[in-house]
Formats: sequence, structure tokens, C-alpha cells
Amino acid sequence: MGIDINGLNFLRYAKKNKTFGKTISIGRQDLAVSQSAIKSFFGSGLSYKQDKYIDNLLLDFFGASSIDSVDNSDYEQASIIHDMNLPLSDAMHCCYDTVIDGGSLEHIYNLPQALKNCSLLCRPGGQIIHILPAINHCGHGFWQFSPELFFSLYSIENGYIDTEIFLCDIFDRKKWFKVIPPKNGQRVEVYSCSPVYVLVRTVLSGAEFLHENIQQSDYRSLWSKGDKKGSIDFEDPVPKTIKSKIKNSPLVYKLLLPIYVFYMQNFKLRLSGQNPGLIPIKVGSLLTER
Repeated sequence: MGIDINGLNFLRYAKKNKTFGKTISIGRQDLAVSQSAIKSFFGSGLSYKQDKYIDNLLLDFFGASSIDSVDNSDYEQASIIHDMNLPLSDAMHCCYDTVIDGGSLEHIYNLPQALKNCSLLCRPGGQIIHILPAINHCGHGFWQFSPELFFSLYSIENGYIDTEIFLCDIFDRKKWFKVIPPKNGQRVEVYSCSPVYVLVRTVLSGAEFLHENIQQSDYRSLWSKGDKKGSIDFEDPVPKTIKSKIKNSPLVYKLLLPIYVFYMQNFKLRLSGQNPGLIPIKVGSLLTER
């Protein structure tokens, strides 16, 4: 669990929309950002070299009035010891203006309960922030996350507003990709050779929220049509007729395979604005003061 340069920039973006107020993190969040980057961002002569965690930075620059952390163990001196696999006590409900999951939920087996706990911690009008592994983090935790999960969960119908989701290559600090909500039964499928984070921000609109009957949007669309013979149209970069001809001609297959591999590696297997579900955005433009 730790906040790197992309994570810190996402927190800066969230702060533009809402000051943090009373804040809780799921697990204590390491400060994995260089001192030079911190000084360039905040113009401060203060040193955070001795700070293992991000708590003081949140208090100094993000409008956090207090910082709590919840963890299953006290090995990092979390202020609240609780297993997020289990329901929260009523005393912990609706206590925080900002809930930060900076890479914790992927380590929690009972994910539906952990997600529900994040919302239970949040006050009406408060924000929930996730910075989680999306692609190519196999073995890091139990889970890797799709934007579809958060679009389906953090919907207006379920009691959330202002949900925004970005994807970022962990090696690219200058560009993110805003994910367009899936619609008309089409999936937003994303490929990448590099590790990718999903960055999520949502606002709990009221005291009530729903976490039941969460279904993938393309299946909802298919079921609503009542067409038992219908099927979801998955994008294929090569038309079927061309594919069959290539397979039936070993020489053509041998000649075209390197071209196909090059195409996949340079256009399909990386985050790209060519994906109709993604909008490339310069991080600096998101952080420019309004």
C-alpha cells in the first residue's frame, strides 16, 4: 500500500473537486514520491524525508482535518484495527468526508464486503477514492480491477454521483486515459503490455446506497432486449473472412504474422486513444487550477 507519483496526482485531482476533511485510508499509505516531486508540486520548503506515510502531506496540503487508517493488524500502527473482510460496527458508519483506498482492496478476499465498508465509512456528500491494480499485476494481490466494476457499482441508481474513472500506465506520469462509461451493450475492453492502475473517484450522494444486484452493463443490455438468440459483439481486429483465408494459407500466415504481432504490440496491447472507450488526457491539464 503506497502512494506513488500517479497516485499523488490523482489525490491532487480529487482535492480540486473537494477538500478532504475528516479522512480515513484503508491501510496506512506509504509515501512513495521523491522530495523533488513534492517540492515541485506544493512549492514547499518543508521536508518529508522522514515521513514513511502520507498522513502529514494530506494534513498540510489536502485540507484533511484528521487522518485515520483501518487495517487488520497494528504492524503499521493503524489507528483502527478491523478486518475489512467483516462488517463494520455501527459506530464507524458515516464518519468520514474522504475514504482513500490507495491499493488495499486487492489484498482483501471478501471484496463485496470491503467495498460496502468503504461506503459505510463515508458521510453523505463525501468522496471515495480508489487507486488499484487493473492490468499486469498478477500475483500482487487477490484481485485486479476493471473499470466496469466501478461503473456498475457507483451508479446514480445505486446512490452515487460524479463517478470518474481513469486508467494510467504506471510508467507514464504525464498522460492518463479517461474511461467512457459503457453503453448500448458495448464493452470497453483494454489491453496493455505495461502494468496499469485504475483510478476511481465517486461521491456518496445520500445516506442510503445499494450494493445488491450488481450486473455487468453489456449483459443487462442483452437481457433487457429479451433476445435469447442475441449475443454480445466482441471486437476482433481481423475480420473472420480474412482470418479463415490466412489460416488456410501457411505461406501467407507466415508472412503476415510478424505484421499482426507488431500491430498488437504497438496499437492493441497498450493504452491508446485509438480505443473508442478511452480519452487521452494530459495529467497537467487536469491539475491546472480552475
